[in-house]
Amino acid sequence: MTRPTGPFLFILATMVIDAIGIGIVFPIMPDLMDRVGATGAGQGAFWGGVLLASYAAAQFIFAPIVGAISDAFGRKPVLLAALAFLAVDYVIMALVDNFWWLLVGRTLAGLAGATYITATAYISDITPPEGRAARFGLIGAAFGLGFVLGPALGGVAAAWHITAPFWLAAALAGINVIFGLFVLPESLPPAHRRPFALRDLNPFGTILRAFRLPGLAIPLICLGLFEFANMVYVTLWSFWGREVFGWSTLVIGLSLSAYGILAALSQIFVMPRAIIWLGERRLMLLGLMLAFVAFAGFSLSTAIWAVAILLPLSALTDLVPPTLTAMAANSVEEDQQGMVQGVIAALASLAAIMAPLVFTPVFGVFVGDGAPIHWPGAPFALAALIVAVILPIAWRQGRAR
Repeated sequence: MTRPTGPFLFILATMVIDAIGIGIVFPIMPDLMDRVGATGAGQGAFWGGVLLASYAAAQFIFAPIVGAISDAFGRKPVLLAALAFLAVDYVIMALVDNFWWLLVGRTLAGLAGATYITATAYISDITPPEGRAARFGLIGAAFGLGFVLGPALGGVAAAWHITAPFWLAAALAGINVIFGLFVLPESLPPAHRRPFALRDLNPFGTILRAFRLPGLAIPLICLGLFEFANMVYVTLWSFWGREVFGWSTLVIGLSLSAYGILAALSQIFVMPRAIIWLGERRLMLLGLMLAFVAFAGFSLSTAIWAVAILLPLSALTDLVPPTLTAMAANSVEEDQQGMVQGVIAALASLAAIMAPLVFTPVFGVFVGDGAPIHWPGAPFALAALIVAVILPIAWRQGRAR
């Protein structure tokens, strides 16, 4: 793989700042739901899930469109516009104390989902095919570093005021927009662009066209199902930690930061070597098996020592998405990278729409007063079952490749 260039380092910095802005909200989600009147673990988890689903729904609709726009007009303007939208969203969330306005803010942020989409397309533009898996892994590492800082900053800032994390996230996003205006060059030359067509406005049509491309359907299916299962962490970690262990906001933030450190280390140090030693197929299968063990373990965890053992395993499973993303990116031409990354983001968004609507009711059933048994880890058991379904599909794909 070639040495990181200046634009690549800027993209990594963008991902770190974006992850801080996202992760800074997670520790305060239970308190935020209390602030808008959704009290109690079950009710708070449900309405928090609705917020996550609204973000994902907007991203699902617009992600393929944004990817196609970046294929037609370039990466830089789309990326900077997305960052600006994120800054506006955090200001909205800081100012309002009504759930429905929070919902508007999260939907607006979903429109800005092009940050990750366009960043990965940018990396595809400036990286040869054989180096993409490792560089996509570094993007994951940047997210991990952001999650080290984000939840910790959120937990500390919230001790001053519940809205402080939103103001901090807005400032970081705004500064990054200004920075990008001056230092980010365009990565997609006009000769490699494709015209934007009316059919690109139909996200479902774009997804169907992607699935028809040779060799692309199975990686997309595996990636979509894995993202669905993995959303159990984002959706319920705060509520699960509070229900099982009685964690405070600060402890929730620190636990997420610990995960971020482990995920970053796995992406920076394990991913490049694992690709060489194991190859894409074996690495993908190993990551899926570790994911099954981690989900099953969290479903039964009632002790801190078990969480300490399972966190490193769950961090290693973050090697799966960049591997599958590289498989997908290497299956298409340069003028389709934005479209493919948009479809990948749309599938992840679809998973994020469905996961809160599935996992939070399961959580509510098993922590409510009429629960058949008190089992806060039931959603993790469901995630383990989903990974068990993915494994034979991924095995067949690997043999075919």
